[in-house]
This record gives sequence, C-alpha cells and structure tokens, in this order.
Amino acid sequence: MCRNITTLRGLEPAATAEEIEAAARQYVRKVTGVQTLTDQTRDPFEAAVAEITEVTTRLLAELPARRQPPPTVPPLRRPEVQARIAAKAARSS
Repeated sequence: MCRNITTLRGLEPAATAEEIEAAARQYVRKVTGVQTLTDQTRDPFEAAVAEITEVTTRLLAELPARRQPPPTVPPLRRPEVQARIAAKAARSS
C-alpha cells in the first residue's frame, strides 16, 4: 500500500468527501506514475479518481464501525498541511 494514503475508516468526525478524493488521487498517482497531468493524461486520470472516490465512499459507508480510530491523522486534518493549502490559496488570489 502507498505509505502516503492514510486509513479513513473510523475517523471522528467521519472522512469528508475531500479527504476521500485526496486518497483516491494519491492512489491513482501511485499506480499510474502520473505526477503532472497533460492533455493526454488528464481525462483518464480524473475519470479514475472520480470512480475510485465513488467506490471508496460507498465502501466506507457499508463497512461496520471500527473499534478504535486509525493510528494516523489524514493529511488534510494536519495543521501544517492546512497552513500550506491556505498559503497556496492566498498566492493564487
């Protein structure tokens, strides 16, 4: 398994759509080796991300609750990642 993908099942509060999509995007990047999208890779890459996001959302909803929360916090919940996202958004504005 890709070490960058964290366990989403059992999070409190539950994993958000954004967190599930980020995990799907990491997975697709890992299995394809595509890091930068081009005109040739964009459509199939984004279609795969959408499908994996949908399947993962359904899977998480159907699995029973975990007895313990996952041992790691997803990146989008980490303060340093939130700060980096905010700084990037501020530069883009």
